[in-house]
Amino acid sequence: MRIDSLDVSLIELFTDFPGIGVMECSKRLGVARGTVQNRLNRLHESGVITRIAPHIDATAMGYPVTAFCSLQIQQNLGQDGMAEKLAQIPEVLELHTVSGSSDFLVKIVATSTADLQRVLDAISSTEGMGRSSSSIVLATHFENRVIPLAREAALLNPETPPEHAAGSRSAAARNGGRLIPARKNTGHNVQ
Repeated sequence: MRIDSLDVSLIELFTDFPGIGVMECSKRLGVARGTVQNRLNRLHESGVITRIAPHIDATAMGYPVTAFCSLQIQQNLGQDGMAEKLAQIPEVLELHTVSGSSDFLVKIVATSTADLQRVLDAISSTEGMGRSSSSIVLATHFENRVIPLAREAALLNPETPPEHAAGSRSAAARNGGRLIPARKNTGHNVQ
């Protein structure tokens, strides 16, 4: 789907403020409420936005240790079956099928390095699991970084639909050239 600067502004607003209403978005962006609602519907229906939700910080919930594991599985069991088994382990946050010498890349969290060993043991003892290797995250510089990608996608579609052209320019003029105020790191994300 082609997106433009208004779509990016909506994505930014809902990233920073997942509970924001359509009317408030309309006010902040200087466009009609119906335009905001139509754009949100289009972004949802096309799959650009899959959900609007707060970003949950595992560290704040007592899981400060993050690791990535490369897993090899026994091929006769299949990836879907193994994925279902790994989904039963609460500390497994992400599971990706990958190319190369491994079958899966897994993001896991733990309360400590000792707890990480427990989680790794749970993964390793899963029926059908082969070899694994793990790397503990020392620092996270950024994650879930989609806003720059959305901005880049909007540059590929420079045309501004007539439905919001005037409102966008006036909103941008009020905000130093930006459609919305500068982004604050609030720990929320749109996926």
